Amino acid sequence: MASEFHPSFLYYYFRQIRVNPMDAIQINPKILGGTPVFKGTRVPVETLFDYLEEGASIDTFLKDYPTVKKEQAVAVLEVAGKVVSSKDFKSKYEATS
Repeated sequence: MASEFHPSFLYYYFRQIRVNPMDAIQINPKILGGTPVFKGTRVPVETLFDYLEEGASIDTFLKDYPTVKKEQAVAVLEVAGKVVSSKDFKSKYEATS
């Protein structure tokens, strides 16, 4: 499934909530063409959301992708929650799409 979030949109929110995205996520044009992946892996962050969308648990995702640390998955979910619950989410999302 294609993500609608552009990396610059996520960087904006990471800066706003003062969370360093490099603690859990890596974006490098040499790794999967710049697709956001869990740091130190080649597992796209989007894969976690695909699993959750299909009704799988975080534990199932971690079992299938053992290179991803639980702390990384939790950090990504925490940041995603802060992004979508931010009071200016809609205006910032529309400005970057």
